[in-house]
Amino acid sequence: MKRERPIDHPESEPQGSALTPYGTPRTEVVSSPDADIIHVPPEAAIGEADVRSAEAGEQIKGTSLWEDAWRRLLRNKLAVFGLVIVVLVTITALIGPPLIQKTTGYSPDYMPTNDTRLIKSFPPFTGPDGNFTWTHPMGTDNAGRDMLARVLQGGRISLFVGIISTLVSLLIGVSYGAISGYLGGRVDNLMMRFVDVLYSLPYVIVVIVLLSMFRRQTPEGQLILLFVALGSVSWLTLARIVRGQVLSLKNQEFVLAARATGVSTARIIFRHIVPNTLGPVIVYATLTIPQIMLTEAFLSFLGFGVQAPKSSWGSLAADGIQNIAIFPWQLIFPGVTMALTLFSLNFLGDGLRDALDPQMRKV
Repeated sequence: MKRERPIDHPESEPQGSALTPYGTPRTEVVSSPDADIIHVPPEAAIGEADVRSAEAGEQIKGTSLWEDAWRRLLRNKLAVFGLVIVVLVTITALIGPPLIQKTTGYSPDYMPTNDTRLIKSFPPFTGPDGNFTWTHPMGTDNAGRDMLARVLQGGRISLFVGIISTLVSLLIGVSYGAISGYLGGRVDNLMMRFVDVLYSLPYVIVVIVLLSMFRRQTPEGQLILLFVALGSVSWLTLARIVRGQVLSLKNQEFVLAARATGVSTARIIFRHIVPNTLGPVIVYATLTIPQIMLTEAFLSFLGFGVQAPKSSWGSLAADGIQNIAIFPWQLIFPGVTMALTLFSLNFLGDGLRDALDPQMRKV
C-alpha cells in the first residue's frame, strides 16, 4: 500500500495549513495494488459511484457509465412500467398464437365451418351456445375467429414492422449524418439541404405514393415493401441528430490521434466516432418504434398497409370500426392493446433519454 501526499510549499502557505496554494482543500489519494479500487475523500469524489470517506477505511469499486445509466433508469417508475409492458407484450405476441392453438385448437385464421348461423361474432367469454367459456376471452370476429389469437398475431406484425423499419432508418440516418458531419464544408451543406427538401414533403403522403407505385400482390411482398417505405422516410431527424454529435466529436483528441496514425476516413467515422453517439441514437430509436407502429396502423386502416390474411393492430381496428355499434369488442381490444404498447414505448424512451443524458450524471 502506498500513500501519496502533495508536496509542501512553505514559501506559499503557512506550516500545517489545510489548503493548497490554490485555495482548495488538501486531499489524500490512497492507491492499492488493485487498480480498480481507490480511496478518495468525499470532497474529491467525482461521478455517481457511492464513494465513502477514506477515513472509514472502505474500498469501493468504480462503476461504468452504462451501469450508472441503468441505475437511473430503474429509479424511473414510468420507464420501468413501460419496460415491463413492452417485454410482456413481446413475449405474449411471440408465444401466444402457438400456445392458443395447442391448448384450444383455434389458430388466428381458423374459421368454424360447421356453424351455419349468420352471426358468428360472440362477446368475450361467450361460446356459440351463449354459455360462459374460457375459450374466447376476447370474443370472436365476424367470421368466428378467436380475437385473442388475432390480437396477438397483429401485435407480432406491428412490432415486427416497427422494429425492422426503425433498423432501416437507423442504418440510413446514422451513416448519412455521420458522413455529412465529418466531411463538413460544401459536402455537409449539400447533404443537409437535401434533407431540408425531404422535410418539406408530407411524410404520410410519400409513404402512400411509394406503396401505391410498388404495390405487391402477395402479403409477404407488401409487408417487405412496408418495411422499406417506412424506414426510407423516417431517417431525416436521426441524420440531423447524428450530424450534431459528430460535429462535436470530430475535433476531439482521440480523432486527431487516429488521423495522425493514418487511419482511413471510413474507419474513423464508423469505428471511432459513431460508437460515441450511441446514447442519442438508442433514445431516438426507442421513440421511433411507436411512431412507425402508429403510422403503420394508420396505413393499414386506410388499406395501404398489411394485407389479409395477415393482420396488424391497424387492420384489426379497421375491421372492428365497421361493427362498433353492434360488436364493440372487435375494436376495443386491438385498440387498447396498441395504445398501451405505444404509451409504454414512449415512457421507456423518455426514461432512456433521462438516464443517458450526461447532464443527469450528478443528479
